[in-house]
Amino acid sequence: MIGISYGATAVTAGLPAWLPILLSTAVVAGGSEFVFIGIITGGGSLVAAVLAGLLVNARHLPYGLAVPDVVGTGWRRLLGTHVMNDESVAMAMSQPDRDRRRAAYWLCGLAVVAAWPLGAAIGAALGSIVPDPDIFGLDAVFPAVLITLVLPALRDSLTRTAALGGAAVAAVSTPFLGAGLPVLLALIPVLLVAGRAGRAPEPEMSESC
Repeated sequence: MIGISYGATAVTAGLPAWLPILLSTAVVAGGSEFVFIGIITGGGSLVAAVLAGLLVNARHLPYGLAVPDVVGTGWRRLLGTHVMNDESVAMAMSQPDRDRRRAAYWLCGLAVVAAWPLGAAIGAALGSIVPDPDIFGLDAVFPAVLITLVLPALRDSLTRTAALGGAAVAAVSTPFLGAGLPVLLALIPVLLVAGRAGRAPEPEMSESC
């Protein structure tokens, strides 16, 4: 459903049908693709859209460090990094041993690689036929999924502070900045909080008698 929503959103916003299909095949990262499409259709520049998409996809760096034993070696590593996404990493890390992690990673990753472009193609076709696919509620699918994924993480105080700070910055700057720039600006409080969390307090030295 998310892929269908993505394809329909892109086409009804005036983009060619081939674009969401190409992006879904080459990028395989729904969050960055939605951000890219949203900024472009909102009148933002291509540079802002690309930068925002790259920043969203920066989460793949720690993903790669978390599952180095399942991605493979040689030419398999190239394909393994391409199928890396939130679902495949989450499924792999939930398994108790390396063999099961590897199987879960590849099965989930390849399934997403097949289903995501297919969903985008169906959505693009639907968007070309139906003038307003939002009547089916497709516009609410992706935000609903994001909210579902984010809510558990907000139990952590630092994560909650970063999310609220970023949301506040984006809300305040939106009336004054072009499309896509508030998203980039909202990363500032997130990075500040992350930097603060990374500085662990030094242990106190106890005096010896």
